[in-house]
Amino acid sequence: MNGKVYIHEFIDIIGHNRARYMHHMTANWCPVARDERNQLCFGVWGTVGSTGRWPEVVNMWELDGWDGLVANFEHEFTHASLQDPSLAEWWSVAASLRRGGIDRVLVPEPWTRSIDELLAADVRGEVYAHELVRLPPGAAPRFLSALHEVAISRMQELGAENVGAFRVAMVNDSECVVIWALPDWSVWSSIEQAWLGHGPLDQWRDFTVEVQADWQRTLLVEAPLSPMRTGRQPQVEDRLPLTEI
Repeated sequence: MNGKVYIHEFIDIIGHNRARYMHHMTANWCPVARDERNQLCFGVWGTVGSTGRWPEVVNMWELDGWDGLVANFEHEFTHASLQDPSLAEWWSVAASLRRGGIDRVLVPEPWTRSIDELLAADVRGEVYAHELVRLPPGAAPRFLSALHEVAISRMQELGAENVGAFRVAMVNDSECVVIWALPDWSVWSSIEQAWLGHGPLDQWRDFTVEVQADWQRTLLVEAPLSPMRTGRQPQVEDRLPLTEI
């Protein structure tokens, strides 16, 4: 039973700063977030531009349920600046690397594994498939139930492993996020060909049409210090000056 709550971020990167931003986020922010907020890094990825927006980074953070999220917000927003003063220098550098983004609060399905469970199971991918699903109001629970009953086994036949399935909070049960780990690029190709043709995804494709799911699948590649790539949370000793990245 996963009782965590997640923050999901699409980050717009300025120019050629994606590698620098990913390092600044993982090495320079993650240890602070873990120590001060008990906030774990679930993953940091770069979007494959040919499949989505570019240059873009996707961040996900794991917190101890709604109480953990409340504590996080209280830690950040009880200051006149609406920023944690201890992070003033970090924010200044980050602002030079990104122009903004869009965040979501995610609630995991009970069977979705926490980041510690994913690391213990050695879940990792050469590439990840990220699906942002938009549905008619109220349809998210039905979609996620069918995903668990039908899609996961079909995707496993093609070599994909489910990293997590999440209902987006603060909307009318009309949005979901689903992430898959793919062991190599050929698995992605097999998924796309199966989706367009006949094969193991037929039943799942038909269901998404029936439930009027409007979704976009993009590909992500992990940052060098992302937990599922290294098998651990980023550490203070991982830090490097940005000039060396």
